[in-house]
Amino acid sequence: MNMLLPTFALIRSQHGFVLQVRSPLSGIECHPFCSYLNSRRFLTIQPTKQNDRLLFAASLHLLRSLTHWSLPTMDNSSDAHCSRHRCAACYRQFNRMEHLVEHMRSSHHSRHEPRCGVCGKHCRSLDALRDHLGFGASLPSKPACATAFAARGCPLCLAVFPTSAALRAHYAACKLTGAPHPSSVQSLTRSMSRVGGVRGGRGGAVALGCKMVGGGSDGTLDVCARVCVVDEHEAVLYESFVKPLIAVTHYRYETTGIRPEHLRDAPTVKQTMARVQDILLNGDRSYSYSSSSRGAARLLVGHGLEHDLDALGMDCPAHFKRDTATYPPLMKTSARIMSNSLRYLTRSCLGYDIQTGGHHHPYDDCVAAMRLYKRMRAMRHLHLHGRPKDGHDDESTAKAFPAWRQRELERMSPEELLGMSKPDYQCWCLDDDRQ
Repeated sequence: MNMLLPTFALIRSQHGFVLQVRSPLSGIECHPFCSYLNSRRFLTIQPTKQNDRLLFAASLHLLRSLTHWSLPTMDNSSDAHCSRHRCAACYRQFNRMEHLVEHMRSSHHSRHEPRCGVCGKHCRSLDALRDHLGFGASLPSKPACATAFAARGCPLCLAVFPTSAALRAHYAACKLTGAPHPSSVQSLTRSMSRVGGVRGGRGGAVALGCKMVGGGSDGTLDVCARVCVVDEHEAVLYESFVKPLIAVTHYRYETTGIRPEHLRDAPTVKQTMARVQDILLNGDRSYSYSSSSRGAARLLVGHGLEHDLDALGMDCPAHFKRDTATYPPLMKTSARIMSNSLRYLTRSCLGYDIQTGGHHHPYDDCVAAMRLYKRMRAMRHLHLHGRPKDGHDDESTAKAFPAWRQRELERMSPEELLGMSKPDYQCWCLDDDRQ
């Protein structure tokens, strides 16, 4: 019975592949086949006659026996993998192009996101990038990146350098030390209030820090009792104790260093608020926060600004705030729903410790927040496809990926989609262009 079974041979000719069938009954028969190579070097072969299923099955059996071709079956996962669409930012893969478009519409990827210096992957926050690089995580998501970063990566700004010598030169400038308290801060306990600094000029930023004491029957209500404002050069513009509107029931002396005599003759909350507002407006009282331009007004930097402003009874427009507690790249993991403490950010991004013990001074908080802001502002993000840096990054991604352009978007490459995507926050690197 086996003597009557045909044998098959696949012959490559100048016109393509020919399947040669040797049968004891009908002799030698040749059947032409159409074939092509896809991007993953898989040989796909189709019969010219759709009814000839026997010859097609025989050819598949023959091709699988060839060692120099990798021919998958229909249920092989690698066949589906070769046609998947990969996001150019986070490298997630999707089976259908419309799924990638929807991902770009909701992910808000952009050139402003933290990026791996080895593979170029975008991460939603610096903490997520640390996990990717295996810095501070037990299981790095990509060992190759973790190995390169361990040899040539800066643990503070997470940049990767070409040589170890370049890393050492950079790290000496990247690692900062705690700022010494100026004499005006050290003598504040005698004067209760002090104003310094130079007004005028255009724009810039100031950092605000407050220290709270306890109010209410159980001392859990935060009441502002000390305020400090510094400029970008870490010079004190205003430093004062604040006389609360309600009685203080817990001075929290262990951390604040504040005693009752410090608040007895101190300025009131209303006087302190007026002084801070005058610093923010930079002496221009005719300026309105509702104006579209900044004018001479200053940006307000801090950590947990909403809490500090609420304690002072102040209000500040969102586009003037630079809060290190709510800035997405500085928040925890990739969910952007939990803030990192200022102490953690100072240690992980600046390289020194604050609030380690004893009395916590608001000057230290102001300087740390200002240094974090200046470091994030100094980031020079890559321009995708040579696009210049523009001022349209506040445009919503929904407008960049409208539903009526769905078919057009599905014909674009992942890199083109990334170039169109907009972040869902205002990147601080744009502040340099608007000053």
